[in-house]
Amino acid sequence: MEAVHEDCIVQIRDDEPGYNLNKFCIPNHYMEDLEYVFIPHGLIMDRTERLAREILRDMGGHHIVALCVLKGGYKFFADLLDFIKALNRNCDRSIPLTVDFIRLKSYCNDQATGDIRVIGGDDLASLAGKNVLIVEDIIDTGRTMQTLLNLLKQYKPNMVKVTSLLVKRRSQTPAYRPDYVGFEIPDKFVVGYALDYNEYFRDLNHICVISENGKEKYKK
Repeated sequence: MEAVHEDCIVQIRDDEPGYNLNKFCIPNHYMEDLEYVFIPHGLIMDRTERLAREILRDMGGHHIVALCVLKGGYKFFADLLDFIKALNRNCDRSIPLTVDFIRLKSYCNDQATGDIRVIGGDDLASLAGKNVLIVEDIIDTGRTMQTLLNLLKQYKPNMVKVTSLLVKRRSQTPAYRPDYVGFEIPDKFVVGYALDYNEYFRDLNHICVISENGKEKYKK
């Protein structure tokens, strides 16, 4: 994979050809529904470990509440926390780490609807004075994340940082840029590693580009 590194972000080029599906373990029921493997699982894990180091370096002086944005963020969230916990165990200055979950709804098929709903979450008042790490799977327009950040402000956390495994590169200036980014990708609709298309493809280990056949097959 050809990628360039700027400001510690891995940027995948617009002309990245990806990898042939036959070179990876892909469930047979999805073989006709994908174009190619875009980011292999091993590369995701290595990049996630690096993000964990950066997050603990910047936020590790205080109790961290890790807030997972469901559903697409659950795999990234689990793997990121495993790396953070491993680093925390081997650090002289270990800190408490607690978790919470929230869901944001903004997509129908492969299009953002503009109608963003916030669902779930425990008593967010408990975030007061805490360092909050929001863990998201992908930032597209940024409007969804802005909605969540505005919601959290009223609870007066000490610090709020956002990490997203993916950020889409768009021609216009993005509305929001997270603090920690795994990969900056072209404006393609990707699935796998818990990213879905109408709830399908979450069971893929790799991040793949969906085909037109797949979009039509699983369209609502």
